[in-house]
Amino acid sequence: MSDVILISTDGTAEELRSFREWLRDEPDVRRHAIVTLDASEPAEPGEMGGALDVVKLVIDTDFQLLNLGLAYLSWRSSRPRPAAVTIERDGVKITLDEADPEAVARLLRTLDG
Repeated sequence: MSDVILISTDGTAEELRSFREWLRDEPDVRRHAIVTLDASEPAEPGEMGGALDVVKLVIDTDFQLLNLGLAYLSWRSSRPRPAAVTIERDGVKITLDEADPEAVARLLRTLDG
């Protein structure tokens, strides 16, 4: 069985692509998730496609949210001015905008619900 996690940023499309690539490079994420760019809203009739503004993770049952948190912290530390990241799972949204590992872990636990 698979589940879906959606990730967006309050930054630029380039930052979102950067985070997607970072996730794809993380072995523990790559092993248990399919990481793609996706449109948060479908295209209007007659349009070619919606804007690619979310990272979509299709995860398996062995996926650990802690690995997502660790990837976020590593990616965040590599950015000169990191954007906040919003993660949504099963209608629950959290926003990560700090570098404190304990705070990130606490927020991610709310998604594990």
